Amino acid sequence: MQTQLVGSRPVDGSQSLPRSDTLAAALLAALLGGFVVWAVGFSPIEVAHNAAHDTRHSVGFPCH
Repeated sequence: MQTQLVGSRPVDGSQSLPRSDTLAAALLAALLGGFVVWAVGFSPIEVAHNAAHDTRHSVGFPCH
């Protein structure tokens, strides 16, 4: 049994998104990251505090 492709063409696997979609995704990622840093910074759970300790200090968020 033989398989034959008819009318196939090479497809470039890369797709470019519109600039507005790229900026929206970047803004959403920044907001989500900021929320995580803020939420963990004020979390009373010691494990969460210790897990994000260095990250908070690297962005200038005081925790002590």
